[in-house]
Parts: sequence; C-alpha cells; structure tokens
Amino acid sequence: MRMLFSIGAVLVAGVLAGGDVAGIAAPGPKFEPTRNPPQRLAADRDAQTVDVELVLAVDVSYSMDMDELAIQREGYAQAIQSKEFLQALKLGPNGRIAVTYFEWAASSDQKIIIPWRLVDGPETADAVAAEILKTPIRRASRTSISGAITFAMPLFDEDPYRGLRRVIDISGDGPNNNGGPVTAARDAALEKGIVINGLPIMVKEPSYSTMDIDNLDYYYEDCVIGGPGSFVITIKDRDKFKEAIRTKLLMEVAGRVPERPVRRVADKEPRVSCLIGEKIWSDRWGR
Repeated sequence: MRMLFSIGAVLVAGVLAGGDVAGIAAPGPKFEPTRNPPQRLAADRDAQTVDVELVLAVDVSYSMDMDELAIQREGYAQAIQSKEFLQALKLGPNGRIAVTYFEWAASSDQKIIIPWRLVDGPETADAVAAEILKTPIRRASRTSISGAITFAMPLFDEDPYRGLRRVIDISGDGPNNNGGPVTAARDAALEKGIVINGLPIMVKEPSYSTMDIDNLDYYYEDCVIGGPGSFVITIKDRDKFKEAIRTKLLMEVAGRVPERPVRRVADKEPRVSCLIGEKIWSDRWGR
C-alpha cells in the first residue's frame, strides 16, 4: 500500500505513541561463518542488527536554488539531532539505525556525503549532523531519480549492519529527465525488498525554465515510491521544509505510516505520466 499525505497531517506525538515498530524482513544475515561458538555468533549478529538501514538520497540539481539546498542540508542535520528523532530511535527493538547520505543529479552524478554510520544516541547523531553540515554545498545538472535509486541499491550490500527494514528516502523538486525510466529502477528496488519513500519539494510555481511540473506529489506517489507502508510527504511551504524532513525521518525510524492514507486514484494508470520529465526535456531541446 502506498501512502500520500501532507506535513500538516502528521503529528510528532502520533509517531512516538507506544506500540511495537512494524518491520519488513530483510534478506539473511551478512555474516561469514566462523569457528566461534554459536553464542558468540549470536552476540555478534545482535551487535550488528539495526532497526532500519536508511539511505538518504538528496537532490542537488540546478532547479534547487542555493537557499533551498542550504535549508535542506540544515533540515536533515537538525532532524537527526532532534529530541523527537532520538526518542523515536529508542522505540525500536534495537534502538539504533544505520544511515548513509548522498546527493544526486544526473544519472552519472552521485556523491556520498556520509558513508554508512550507526546512529544509536545523541553522540552519534551529533557526529552525523556535523558531517552533513561541514560539506560544501554543490549543484549539478539534470535530474535522474532512476540513477539515484540504482546507485542506492548496492549500498545496502556494503552496509556492515543488518536492518530489519531497508529504506531509500528520495527527495527532489522535479521528475526524472535523465537515465533510465524511473519505474524500472523503482521496480528493481522493490524486488529486493527495499521500500522507497518520497519527499517532493513543491515550494515554487512550476516553471518551464526549470522543467518543473504540476502535481509532483502525484508523480512521486505513482512513479517513484513503493513497497509496504511507503509514503510521500509533500513540501509546499518553504517555512515547513525542516519540519517535513523531521517528520519523514521520524516515520521511517519508527516504521509508521499515516493513520488516514490517501489511496492512489488509479491502480494501473498513473495520474501523471511517469515519462513526463523525459518528454519535457525532449520537447525543449528537440532530442
């Protein structure tokens, strides 16, 4: 089931309210056999187990202005350090997550800002936040959501931690216009048991010059996200940018979904063409 809701529809208190954290079984343990006793192996596995392996894939295409990029960076850093996030973290069965953060633009342009890091409390959260903020802000051409998803998938194989859930978190302000079709990349991730959530950024009026589209939230819901409990949080107000990022991370860490999900209008036909970005690019440049 896929979920779509605005930032105003989610209360932090609801995210943090009791109950077990829902999980999706990940593939088998990533541990090589050893001669250690079974008890030692079990302890090692427990030490490496996290509640979620979370890939944060962040758009830095030229359609994002410098102010938006700065707010986006600050939003992720502040969310990871927030009291609400740390409280949600402790609600999980293991009380820790593994996170990696990369920025993307064209299909061949992805840059890892934070390699896999364990976050299990204030100290590790502060370290990740500081690492995010110290990296110089950059911008790049084109928008390849498919490239971001394709780049993200093998990162899970490199993660030294084993998650009960595996999630790719995609944020962006436009449709795919470079690389392979976004639906093919999405479906490949879903086949691996990976959940994809979305953060469509709609704080500016759609513009031909930046190749924006109307209803980017519909596009993300119908063409980008997928997997059990997947959801979209839409940002339509610049002032809500940081709040939306914090809420999204709380939902992902706690393994929760909105209480009143909005179902897709069509199960088969997307409300916005999943190739709309490619078409706009072709019409604009004649190729």
